[in-house]
Amino acid sequence: MRNTNLILPALLLIFLVPIQILSAQFIFTGPDRVRTPLKVEMKMIGTIIPRSTNEVLSSRLTVGCETLDRDHTVWDNYKDYLPPLGIKKIRLQAGWAKCERVPGVYDWQWLDEIIDFAVANNIEPWVQTSYGNPIYNGGGGVNLLNSLMTSEEAWSAWDRWVEALVTRYKDRVIEWEIWNEPDHPMQSITPETTAQLNIRTAEIIKRVQPEAKIAGLAYTSNSDKVYLDKFLKVIADSRKLDLFDWISYHSYTIRPEDAYTEKRVLGLRSVVEKYSKDILLRQGENGAPSTYIPSFALSEYYWTEYTQAKYNMRRMLGDLGHDIETSVFTIIDIYYNWGDRAVLNTKGLIQSDITMAAIRPKVAYYAIQNLAAIFDNHMMLNPDFKYSTTNRESLSVYGYQHQPTQTPLVALWLDGENVTNSFKTTMINITVENGIFKEPVWVDLMTGDIYEIPKSQRSKSRDKYTFNIPLYDSPVLLTEQSFIR
Repeated sequence: MRNTNLILPALLLIFLVPIQILSAQFIFTGPDRVRTPLKVEMKMIGTIIPRSTNEVLSSRLTVGCETLDRDHTVWDNYKDYLPPLGIKKIRLQAGWAKCERVPGVYDWQWLDEIIDFAVANNIEPWVQTSYGNPIYNGGGGVNLLNSLMTSEEAWSAWDRWVEALVTRYKDRVIEWEIWNEPDHPMQSITPETTAQLNIRTAEIIKRVQPEAKIAGLAYTSNSDKVYLDKFLKVIADSRKLDLFDWISYHSYTIRPEDAYTEKRVLGLRSVVEKYSKDILLRQGENGAPSTYIPSFALSEYYWTEYTQAKYNMRRMLGDLGHDIETSVFTIIDIYYNWGDRAVLNTKGLIQSDITMAAIRPKVAYYAIQNLAAIFDNHMMLNPDFKYSTTNRESLSVYGYQHQPTQTPLVALWLDGENVTNSFKTTMINITVENGIFKEPVWVDLMTGDIYEIPKSQRSKSRDKYTFNIPLYDSPVLLTEQSFIR
């Protein structure tokens, strides 16, 4: 057991317990739950202790629980991993075809179990109404391929489905999404048709639940501004922009920081702001695999559990740093059992296999658990934050302040390359402003290990604090030690 002598307020707590395993979930809870080759020449004084969803009031983080509607994962196999993860929202597809197998008859049991478990554990469901339902003539399909309705009979059945869905869950679900990736090449739904689908569906949701919050689009692109502009123009011309709180998008770039340019996500924000100052961007699906995969997003790269964890943290912190609500895809590996073609998508935070069992949490599970313990809605971007560095390395640096305690926090990492399996560090000289550091600490977000920054590696000049600290291609934090016990 490691000795600790540090307590950090609210955001960083210290383990004082030996390694143990929660028998039902196989979750390591001790300070050595993630082991890496990282070597830091500073004194380690503690480890982040995770916070469950019952301990986090709210946050801007979502974890994907998609594909339950098509039985590519099994809810009961992984549900107990969700509360300890500490992420407050899950993204679901409600599964019209799974709920209505006989025209006019809805079987809610499977979805009731999910929604009720989430609410009981202070997890907020974000529910999507798609896909289609082939029991109706022209009812569309249950996957991306040719899923949209094409007949009046099916459209009427869709309207009834949405009304029944929202009526059943309006006391437990406040956030909704309409249709998954309409612009995907396997669907190729025009922006004008997508806009009409979004308006039609959102009006039903709002009629049943006026206080509902709705994400439009669920856009597979992070760069097609033309599609987004055409989509929003139809909604604006129809004077229906007030139906939507967010435009959701799915941003996959092999180097996560490449998303934040005017050609990509920042360009999407500009298009949205052209039509509305109230509608926000929301990142709804993104995550790296932990192995090589031959297809799906971010395929054909030799991923490992280390690079998966680094990618997910860099991308989520990049989103938060650009004031964008964000989701990690996905909670468990997804088994696409398509008959003669079976594929395992290893983007899960939990390892699975073709039996869809929950085998164990991956490194990324613990890394995101650490991130969720710190970045709740009390952790606000500091608009006055400034920094400078004498090094030439490319950095991502974001300044925050924990509102209840006014504690400063800086998230930073080397971002010049794609994520690697290297844990070699580079000493960086960085000066930060507009935050008071009395007893600063350095935190490795992957392991959760907390290190004391020696006086020889820090200095103060008026309201500027200069640190000489190690960085690598995974996020670390600078924050304040609360007090020595």
